[in-house]
Amino acid sequence: MRTQNIAYILVSCISVVIILSFGQAIIIPFLLGLLLWFIGKKLEATLDKIGFINKKIPIWLKHIISFGFIMFVLVFITNILTININSLALSFEKYEPNIDALILQINSWLGVDSKKAMANFSGNLDFGNILQMLFSSISDLISNGFMILLYAVFILLEDASFKPKLKSIFIGKENEEKVDKFLEKISTSISRYFGLKTLLSLITGSLSYMALRIIGVDAPGFWAFLIFILNFIPTIGSLIATIFPAIFCLFQFGIFTPSLLVLGIIGTIQVIVGNFLEPKIMGSSMNISPLVTILSLSIWGALWGIIGMILSVPITVVSIIIFSQFEKTKPLAIMLSEKGKID
Repeated sequence: MRTQNIAYILVSCISVVIILSFGQAIIIPFLLGLLLWFIGKKLEATLDKIGFINKKIPIWLKHIISFGFIMFVLVFITNILTININSLALSFEKYEPNIDALILQINSWLGVDSKKAMANFSGNLDFGNILQMLFSSISDLISNGFMILLYAVFILLEDASFKPKLKSIFIGKENEEKVDKFLEKISTSISRYFGLKTLLSLITGSLSYMALRIIGVDAPGFWAFLIFILNFIPTIGSLIATIFPAIFCLFQFGIFTPSLLVLGIIGTIQVIVGNFLEPKIMGSSMNISPLVTILSLSIWGALWGIIGMILSVPITVVSIIIFSQFEKTKPLAIMLSEKGKID
């Protein structure tokens, strides 16, 4: 019987991985639509704190205001990214002489003739094309924007009837209270994570933007946005966000001093925010083991790429909350938690 249970678990795990991998074209837009709906609900809750809006504005108009604001922000960010990426793609040709100058410096330091190999490498490497590919990836995400918005709208329409449906499944006053507590716990955890993470990423991105602008790095808005997004990826995101602009700075100026300056300043900002400010603000509210965080990052990253890395922590948090509600899966929730406490 024990062997049969293990076989069932293995088959179930393999089935879930296959569904997540091959169904990502549907699942990812749905999850992003769910996140968009969640942000809209939080904006509406914020608007309700204003007495006039709470009493005078109908609920349908609040929906339009909150989702309209979200769409305005998304369109604004898309326009900035489009301008910056196109500007970088057009200006990369002037950076090629700087790469040759870097090769000469490396040759003189190492005392070896690496110029030919490095020249071939730089000649075959079309940086403008790389940026166009990056823009294409962002465009793909934007092109799915209609489906994401559509999912968000239908989730919004389903919102009013979802909780009554859930309560009708778990009949009884005690069970209904458990359902309310369970949904509130998920909402609080996710909103706290994304709210505080967004604030910390904004601080990091804003300080990085000012530093890059003072140093004179091209398209500082793009690099600041990239730093903002990558900071949502646990552990390795801040490292990548520091290295990318430093390497670009090396190509732009053709000397090591500005690049080392970018590396030092952006790295210092990341260390201060990540190691001092973030633990102080967020504490251990996510209740996830550090090892589980890394494993979750690797698994979801392998399945869904960058989007999977960004969503890895929220998905794990929700999984722990769900597992903790059932006796058979409670041990798993305890193992995934930080200190074994899931209450």
